[in-house]
Amino acid sequence: MERTLIKKIPENEGKEILIKGRALNIRNLGNIIFLIVQDYTGTIQVVWEKETDAKTGDAVVIEGIVRKENRAKGGFEIGGKKLEVVSNIIEDLPFDLAKNDLNLTISNLLDYRPLSLRHPKIQAIFKLYDMLLKGYEIVMREEGFTEIKTPKILGAATEGGANFFQIKYFDQKAYLAQSPQFYKQIMAGVFERVFEIGAAFRAEPHFTTRHVNEYTSLDAEMAFIENFYDVAKMLNKVLRKIFQNVGEEGKEYLNLYGVKMPEVPEEIPYVKLAEIKEIIKKKYKYSVPKNTDIDPEGERLAGRYAKEEYNSDFIFITHYPWKDKPFYTMPSSENPEETYGFDLLLKGMEIVTGSQRIHLYDKLIENMKKKGVKPKGMEFYLDIFKYAMPPHGGWGMGSERLVQQILELKSVKEAVLFPRDVKRLSP
Repeated sequence: MERTLIKKIPENEGKEILIKGRALNIRNLGNIIFLIVQDYTGTIQVVWEKETDAKTGDAVVIEGIVRKENRAKGGFEIGGKKLEVVSNIIEDLPFDLAKNDLNLTISNLLDYRPLSLRHPKIQAIFKLYDMLLKGYEIVMREEGFTEIKTPKILGAATEGGANFFQIKYFDQKAYLAQSPQFYKQIMAGVFERVFEIGAAFRAEPHFTTRHVNEYTSLDAEMAFIENFYDVAKMLNKVLRKIFQNVGEEGKEYLNLYGVKMPEVPEEIPYVKLAEIKEIIKKKYKYSVPKNTDIDPEGERLAGRYAKEEYNSDFIFITHYPWKDKPFYTMPSSENPEETYGFDLLLKGMEIVTGSQRIHLYDKLIENMKKKGVKPKGMEFYLDIFKYAMPPHGGWGMGSERLVQQILELKSVKEAVLFPRDVKRLSP
């Protein structure tokens, strides 16, 4: 008999079927046993009226008759006829996977990650995540972008930053990539529109709910733009398409967390950084610290302002200071102390950073000198600007933060299968 997936059970009322999965919960009432069996498509109640050695957590194969049962989840159950344990647990589970919520501390949740991932509500995070990644790839291709894969082992700590992981690469020093920045710019000069879904590494000693040291970045770069608004508008369009699709397909996962998919406006509102800082100060009596462009509390209040003023969960903050942006970011022609760099906030947290890039060789070299960035190790990148790079720009989006904000998770680590932070290298 061929296996029937649990999601297909309603189509098989009255039929004898075979299912395979894990015994998520077993209740023995003496003369009758109720098993909740889980496969990758869902759960089903099985009624077993014989003795069994099956225990909660065992992998089982069950044959039985599908019947209607309004009291069971989904309105159906299986009357078991044959039950085989194909793999059994040899230790008791450290927590009850049958509970609606595990209610574990983030530390315990991650210490027992291989087991906590078996919980349906935890799995829902990554089912939704999968939909977002799939949606990003589909929509980017629809918009004419070509997918690329770029190196994650670099010969120099590029981008003028210091927060790189250094590794030994045979007899040389090497670094893990913070982003595909140089390579996606180069490829914008080849294919015009490129995107990548890839790993990024940041050697930043953060102890927050919004940072991890390895994450998956959703990157894009596009050529022949008029200004940074072209980039922001494309991002707006991409997110609108993705969110509409995932909002429909992912309802069951969103419902588990009691949230709705945020609605992406046709035109996400824009505000300059200097302006939003003044708004926050006047409207919410909060002053962003002087040593930062905008801090987490400032972002939260900017998100509140977007909701109150525009009924939007999203807001673009633009014109970030020249001193805080990488050397390749285009300075503003109106104010040289500002740039055509932007962030996109979702529910009061930055999820995307983007900008128009400098595309003229002389201007790029001049900007590097002003910032004290040395060209050593970047020659392969800089040389391409000698050969007529078109005006271009792009973005990098933190995929795990995106999931965190959609599902309103307490920590971004909940949206990473096996997160890496300052203290955690295992599991």
